[in-house]
Amino acid sequence: MFKKISFILFILLATTIVAPQVRAQCSMCTISAEQGTKNGNTQGKGLNSGIIYLLAIPYILIAGIGLLWYKNYRKKAVSASNN
Repeated sequence: MFKKISFILFILLATTIVAPQVRAQCSMCTISAEQGTKNGNTQGKGLNSGIIYLLAIPYILIAGIGLLWYKNYRKKAVSASNN
């Protein structure tokens, strides 16, 4: 039990320590995209498309798993009502 709690605390601590570095990278990407758009580059559009792509994949996976779960649940419910 103690090992489990200490592991969870270690993960939380490590995540907290790394978080400021992650935010700094996002700021750098934002500034780069803003400056590129002002100069006439289309890098901002590509950045937005990449963000949407990365955001859509988890939702599609979760929807697929939910659909499979629903179909299996429905099969069990129909077979149980037939018996």
